[in-house]
Amino acid sequence: MTTRSAAHRTVIVGAGIAGVSAAAALRSSGYEGAIDLLAAEPELPYRRPPVSKEIVRGDKTADEIRIKKAEWYAEQSITLRTGVTVTSIDTEARVVRLGDDETLLYDQLLLATGGRARSPWSAPGVRTLRELSDVPSLQAELTGGHVIVVGAGLIGSEIAASARGLDCDVTLLETAALPLPRLLPPELGELYVELHKSQGADLHTGVMVSTIEPDGDQTVVRAIDGRTWTAPVVVVAVGMKPNIELAEAAGIVIAPPDQGGGILVDAHGRTSAPEVFAAGDVANQPNGVLGGRHRVEHWQGAQNHGTAVGKVMAGGDSAFVEVPWCWSDQYGFNLQVAGWPEGSHDLVVRGSLADRDFVAYLLDDGVVRGAVSIGRPRDIRTARAWIAAGERLDAVLEDGPTS
Repeated sequence: MTTRSAAHRTVIVGAGIAGVSAAAALRSSGYEGAIDLLAAEPELPYRRPPVSKEIVRGDKTADEIRIKKAEWYAEQSITLRTGVTVTSIDTEARVVRLGDDETLLYDQLLLATGGRARSPWSAPGVRTLRELSDVPSLQAELTGGHVIVVGAGLIGSEIAASARGLDCDVTLLETAALPLPRLLPPELGELYVELHKSQGADLHTGVMVSTIEPDGDQTVVRAIDGRTWTAPVVVVAVGMKPNIELAEAAGIVIAPPDQGGGILVDAHGRTSAPEVFAAGDVANQPNGVLGGRHRVEHWQGAQNHGTAVGKVMAGGDSAFVEVPWCWSDQYGFNLQVAGWPEGSHDLVVRGSLADRDFVAYLLDDGVVRGAVSIGRPRDIRTARAWIAAGERLDAVLEDGPTS
């Protein structure tokens, strides 16, 4: 490892988990240069997953989900600047320009700009839930009323579960035939149909929303087949859009949308521009396990990728290779997913689907490519190792999890 000297300056654009983890890794790896960490939000950096669960339900406060305490940044000689807008990057002059026309020179730059909630519709009653600033108004509207949630992926399903926990009437609409379509094979997606309905959510799948429009003090969601649903508030949870605009305007290579979009990086987080890196949700990176490329939108992936890229920026040379892993808490059940499960994979289940206590392995010609569990985190940890090693299930199951 070659340690960067104190004469260097690193600018990190984005203070989510990828940006903060990269800054921490720089310091722990012996980097002595200046670090400027720029946050678009006015908040002290926080963990995003609780926003759609504990925060919106009022079970936790914002201060309970901070990534680091305020004093940590000073202790690490990291200059954290919140509420900062970055307007442009000049990769030749190595200059970052801010919204007040201030400029920052850098020796190396990390783009950890994350993403924003997609919202194809705009109306007075339409809401998204991604940032802490989205919470106060939505909390007031979820007090025992009626809410429509568009999208039954991870965030939409969690919002629906949280709203039911607040005694709201919930209508949950999903384009696909089953909820959590990007994560679960059909046999397991059916479990979440039953779970939502058993908890009183009114779930409708196969819904292609055409318009969302105001009607007095109500908001009307209309499907292309003519069906309509009405409620005072509609929460749109149809995925995130990577924040690539700064990179794109600077001439940095962007991956095509049909390949996941995002900023194209190599296995060390380097972009096409000299001494410019990208990490986290915005980075389209090589898939070191299966080959090809992917863009991972999960908290743990952003944290670990940020750490790995921070170490490289401090002078390290290790490539980032990781099996994705994510989790979701809904109605008191903890779902965990590892790897790349697909509907075409063979499914082997140990435990009980009916009791929602199981681990399911997704196999491609006998090789473990993904795993899904409810209530069995230990088995998921083991499965991640099998996926990374390309193990055949019949060769490892004897010594693996028990039903």
